[in-house]
Amino acid sequence: MTATTAPLPLVAEEFLTWLAVERGRSANTLAAYRRDLATYVAWLGGRPLETVEEADVERYVGSLRAEGRAASSVARALVSVRSLHRFLAEEGMVAADPAVGVEPPRVPLGLPKPLAEAEVVALLDSVVGEAPADRRDRAVLEVLYGTGMRIGELCGLSLGDLDLTGGLARVLGKGAKERLVPLGRLARERLGEWLAPSGRGALAPERWARRGDAEAVFLNARGGRLTRQGAWLVVKGRGDRIGLGDRLSPHVLRHSCATHMLDHGADIRVVQELLGHASLSTTQVYTKVSPERLRAVYEAAHPRAGGRR
Repeated sequence: MTATTAPLPLVAEEFLTWLAVERGRSANTLAAYRRDLATYVAWLGGRPLETVEEADVERYVGSLRAEGRAASSVARALVSVRSLHRFLAEEGMVAADPAVGVEPPRVPLGLPKPLAEAEVVALLDSVVGEAPADRRDRAVLEVLYGTGMRIGELCGLSLGDLDLTGGLARVLGKGAKERLVPLGRLARERLGEWLAPSGRGALAPERWARRGDAEAVFLNARGGRLTRQGAWLVVKGRGDRIGLGDRLSPHVLRHSCATHMLDHGADIRVVQELLGHASLSTTQVYTKVSPERLRAVYEAAHPRAGGRR
């Protein structure tokens, strides 16, 4: 039995239930917590969680580093462990939290690498044809770039979430938080083409396999709701055709949306709301400008830079 399939102690299961019910964590987040905790419990070798001390948590972090894990991976694993021990302390199951003083490793700031605007245009213009899959893929790409949605948010869209007349979409984001995002003209047009009888209607089965599929905005070739993996393959496949390769992913389109809006003068708090970031500091990573743009703006704006008379 592997660490990821081994059963967790009852107190850990109670913690995961609390995350789901009281904190509204998504299924994907809960699965990540479960994997991290299963690895931690396996490392403890059957030792009760109530007997863990600070030195044990520090040794666990050291063992993860010794395995060659990236700092970001170790930090994420420690978040799960610290959250569990904090829960045990707050619920009165232990006298003190043994993980509260364990510091996570410093994670180097990873700046997003957006596509150039011309590259995005080339990608969006490359999907030609009127087959149902072509219409769907055009809509997927246009909505991802046009709204900055996460891939899971796009796949979770249902027909009732769209208001094409009003140009809005209701999105269920992280922590089950809803937000409204605007749909631009091109996104509305591409969605309208896809939702026509010769688009989505052509992929709709006579009998839906699952209840939620009938309301899904995006369908796969079998008439089921398009999955995260399926949408990722759509983006990757279309990017490969024009030579973008590993530079393109759904998250890169999200990065590109935010970066291009800020480049064109959008208020950072508006971008924060659009992306569904809980903290403004998360959005601020997009405000780092390139040296080329810094020089261009400087030369255009400064009276002594030579860019204007």
